[in-house]
Amino acid sequence: MTAEADIVEGLRAAGLVGEGNVVLEPLTGGVSCDVWKVETPSGPIVVKRPLPQLRVAAEWLAPVERGTSEVRWLKRARGVDLRIVPEVLAELPGHAFAMRFLPGCPVWKDELMAGRVDHGFAAQVGQGIAAVHAATAHNESDRADFPNDEMFRALRVDPFLLHVARQDSELAPALTALADDLSSCRIALVHGDVSPKNILVSAGGPVFLDAECAVYGDPAFDLAFCTTHLLLKAVWSDDRRLDESAAALVAAYCGGIDWEDANDLLLRAGKLTAALLLARVEGKSPAPYLTDPEHRRIVRDQARGLIIAPSPVDALVANWKRKFA
Repeated sequence: MTAEADIVEGLRAAGLVGEGNVVLEPLTGGVSCDVWKVETPSGPIVVKRPLPQLRVAAEWLAPVERGTSEVRWLKRARGVDLRIVPEVLAELPGHAFAMRFLPGCPVWKDELMAGRVDHGFAAQVGQGIAAVHAATAHNESDRADFPNDEMFRALRVDPFLLHVARQDSELAPALTALADDLSSCRIALVHGDVSPKNILVSAGGPVFLDAECAVYGDPAFDLAFCTTHLLLKAVWSDDRRLDESAAALVAAYCGGIDWEDANDLLLRAGKLTAALLLARVEGKSPAPYLTDPEHRRIVRDQARGLIIAPSPVDALVANWKRKFA
């Protein structure tokens, strides 16, 4: 029986489809998983199955058990706020799962790339991330439910920080120390992939998807990861509204910090943002839209300087340059 046939049998066992022909309609865009849309008697659903080898040029292996971890994150975040994640309908063979399809909700990345920039929505993203962090901070039950350090290292620490460190002897000490700090920090439940491509724009606000990298770790990572994407797109588009959206996201997130000193978190997020910016031009998963060598140079030069001389993420955003004179 093929993996797809296993999926169909799992859907039948869960009572989501009947005995007739079931069509798995592939959805595009992901590098880490297979995703299908499936029509069912009660409406469309989405099925997601993690891949052991990610679809990138460099070898990038990751445990498929992350699918089960993603389900845990979705359910935990739904307990914080029903509006910010889709409903999980069933867990399926191969660490796959089915969730509710949300019609009429564009992907935030597509909106940004089309020039539809909404600072208020960016602020809602920051509030949503902070809400999950606040609800799970210093929570021993959540810590026990997400013992995914090895998975996070394979998906985030190694490809984004250590891969670059292995290629850059000057920055290697700073990047290695940052990787060690990130690996050892356990404060709150982290999504691990808060990117505009993983956020839907719904009438009720942002809906977060793709929590494959979920870990009980440093909440500063989520803030840094999303900020990085907005700053990269600001360089790509030379649109100051994206800088402003990054500032709105950071400010809204900061307003929700109640579990630690905000200044400490903002500095950690600044260090991580600098490293992630460099990783998106030098790491295993470069930003596909940064094809202009000048754009890559603008990101690379600023990121290197910020790794050497870190600043809090709010200051980093305020001083970010979309182009050099």
